[in-house]
Amino acid sequence: QVLLVASGGGLVQAGGSLRLSCTASGRTFSNYHMGWFRRAPGKEREFIASIAWTGASTYYIDSVKGRFTISRDNAQNTVYLQMNSLEPGDTAVYSCAAGTVLTYNYADYWGQGTQVTVSS
Repeated sequence: QVLLVASGGGLVQAGGSLRLSCTASGRTFSNYHMGWFRRAPGKEREFIASIAWTGASTYYIDSVKGRFTISRDNAQNTVYLQMNSLEPGDTAVYSCAAGTVLTYNYADYWGQGTQVTVSS
């Protein structure tokens, strides 16, 4: 079992930045691909970004490319999401996920969310 705890959300004005963190405990963190997802009010969960277990490759959806950066520190069992140039449309509950297989709608483990609110 892997326990994932996300933090770093908050209220920010449009154009601002936030850095989310997700710390894992349980099994060996470096064995897992990691991803960030979000769920906006009234919408389905949306995949945002992922990073391979080695950290060598990353993937982003088009709407966050150039604004968001996913990274990981395997020594700290933590994955990060640096979010810059935030827009009101980024308002959502953000959560992280881990998996030996991780896709846009599947992961082995899911964490609780952290609220991000972007005001205009």
